[in-house]
Amino acid sequence: MKILGGFTSTVNELTRVVIALLGLGVVVALLGGNVPFVGGIADNIVGLVQSLGDAGIVGLIAAIVILGFYK
Repeated sequence: MKILGGFTSTVNELTRVVIALLGLGVVVALLGGNVPFVGGIADNIVGLVQSLGDAGIVGLIAAIVILGFYK
């Protein structure tokens, strides 16, 4: 059980780092325009939100589940 707890802790920390990098990428993309490696992040997030919106109630449920993972 100690190994599983350590693995869970590592995954949680990596998830926090990835979320922080995504936030940084969005800010850099908005401020810098077309920046290599981060320019497509904002477009991808907009596409994700649009696809969830097109899905209707299923998209709403998926958004709730995704937000539940981050809490």
